[in-house]
Amino acid sequence: MISQLISIVIYLVIVGVIVWLLTYLVDNLPIPEPFNRIARVVIMVIGVLIVLAVLLQFVGLFDAGIRAPGLR
Repeated sequence: MISQLISIVIYLVIVGVIVWLLTYLVDNLPIPEPFNRIARVVIMVIGVLIVLAVLLQFVGLFDAGIRAPGLR
């Protein structure tokens, strides 16, 4: 159980860093404003869906194709 919690924390930190990096890149690239905002919203929605899928899989309520290491 402890190893599953550690692996889920590591997995969530990795997802958070990737979302932060993509948001940082979108903010610093010269993209016009409507597309910049759309890209940020899409990045956040995908990040939240991944986090929810991992947490629901950890609880045992969701069985998607996303497999976090050590959650089985």
